Amino acid sequence: MSKIIAVTSGKGGTGKSTVCAGLGYTLAKQGHRTLLIELDFGLRCLDIMFGIENEIKYDLGDVLNKRKSALDAVATVPMATNLSLLCAPKTLTSVTAEQIVDICRSVKKYFEYIIIDTGAGINSHVFDIVQQANLILVVSTPDPVCIRDASLMSDEFYNRGNKSQRLIINKISKKVIGEALVNNLDEIIDKVGVQLIGVIPDDFKTTVATGKGTPIPTDSSALKAFDAISKRLGGEFVPLTVKTS
Repeated sequence: MSKIIAVTSGKGGTGKSTVCAGLGYTLAKQGHRTLLIELDFGLRCLDIMFGIENEIKYDLGDVLNKRKSALDAVATVPMATNLSLLCAPKTLTSVTAEQIVDICRSVKKYFEYIIIDTGAGINSHVFDIVQQANLILVVSTPDPVCIRDASLMSDEFYNRGNKSQRLIINKISKKVIGEALVNNLDEIIDKVGVQLIGVIPDDFKTTVATGKGTPIPTDSSALKAFDAISKRLGGEFVPLTVKTS
């Protein structure tokens, strides 16, 4: 049975898609058959991050319009043998939560993890889709606007009965903790009101790798954080790679 994980954020710019890419990559490297489903219609980017932009023949739009089955539209990511990607369409396309559920149901026997990269923002479309997930990963940065939006989004999930939530704090650096934006990471956790599962440092090596579509270097601090979070998703006890205070 696949574990369906929805990665979401209340505001654009949190690095949500990079988080999806990092988790998908590390889960696959750990030997787990993993599928990324990208729902950021008109703004897809995961194909670029994995260096397969020119190799995508079909996307989610072909599945929704019944031109291809979900499995036939999935692309294999060469840099990680166990990783597959179902890209968002390049143009805006309507989709319902029921359609995403049907797609997950049709492919779940082939994958251990299905990670859904939702569109950013607080709207009913995102809430309806995320309700189908086994786990919701709420992504925030130390930016006060992102923190507030993450809190509002999380509260709405709780109101809808989605209690299985975890927080990922992204783009952490010494410049913003204790000096510029927040006193410490515990302050972010308290304001969002969601249990922490991981902290990802602002890492130039990862930015370059995802921009060029090349594997994240093994000495990347962000890659170590993604690897730790992926292991926690599987139930392992792994210490944080970045301290919360």
